[in-house]
Amino acid sequence: MNALVSSQVAGDGRVHVSLSELIALRSRVARLRLPPRDSRATHVGAQSSRLYGRGMDYAESRAYQPGDDVRRLDWRLTARSGRLHTKLFQEEREGQLLILMDQHASMRFGTRVRFKSVQAARAAALAAWYAVRAGERVGLMMFGGNAHLQRPRGGTRGALDVCGALVRCDASPTDHEESLSQAFQRAIRLQQNANRVLLISDGQSADDAARDRMLELMRHTALRVLIVADALELEAVPAGHYPIEHHGQRHNLALETKMQRDAFQKSLGAGQAKLKAMAQSLGVPCRVMDTTADPLDSTAALLLEAGVRR
Repeated sequence: MNALVSSQVAGDGRVHVSLSELIALRSRVARLRLPPRDSRATHVGAQSSRLYGRGMDYAESRAYQPGDDVRRLDWRLTARSGRLHTKLFQEEREGQLLILMDQHASMRFGTRVRFKSVQAARAAALAAWYAVRAGERVGLMMFGGNAHLQRPRGGTRGALDVCGALVRCDASPTDHEESLSQAFQRAIRLQQNANRVLLISDGQSADDAARDRMLELMRHTALRVLIVADALELEAVPAGHYPIEHHGQRHNLALETKMQRDAFQKSLGAGQAKLKAMAQSLGVPCRVMDTTADPLDSTAALLLEAGVRR
């Protein structure tokens, strides 16, 4: 009994989130090759924030002064005015990533390798390590089951804070219900000036009002969507009888005919299909990842994807 309790507290990486695994993911991100050129995130307004580290942004031009770097000459203004002018640059604002994490009870489900909640936590940790390596601050907002907010913070401490919050919230779930539209609305109020938001969800909380709130959030920040799905939600299972457990009660699910299997798969996958369609209709970069996949590829690809301007 003590060994079982200890395993659950430490996290087994299958049903419970493992802190040691989340921290170890840092080494995998460290081996990634970041693009050699600066890439800009698309968001509303004249401001722009580079995805990879800090750099220098053009501020204004002034008349050339002895000692100025000739490589910074503003040739267009010089040609128009007939006098040498130098470009002045200022340090860019530090980028911020806010991870919007679904913690509804539907996430605590899995038939292959691990629960969706565990896979989602792995993806969130990878995103955090990726962001801080790129010189960004990273924060975390939970919804459904927990309303925890981890304010954006830079450096290794920021990623460690996210990892710790993921483990604590996984170990102490609550019955707090929050639709996706409500979560978006809260994110708009609490986005902490994040120029990017990564939503990680199975889509089961997606309601009809979520599309309008998603569009509103896109006016403030660049949004990415990572959908976590179980194999049963993506394709019909073979015919047979399946033991399932719900609220501590064991049941035997009979799926013998093709109609039964298709209806069961469609019902389970309705949430992720709805969220995917919603994101695609607004041009939001979106990826679907099952619980057996390596989350690194999907997470890194989403953080690199440009998306559309609204």
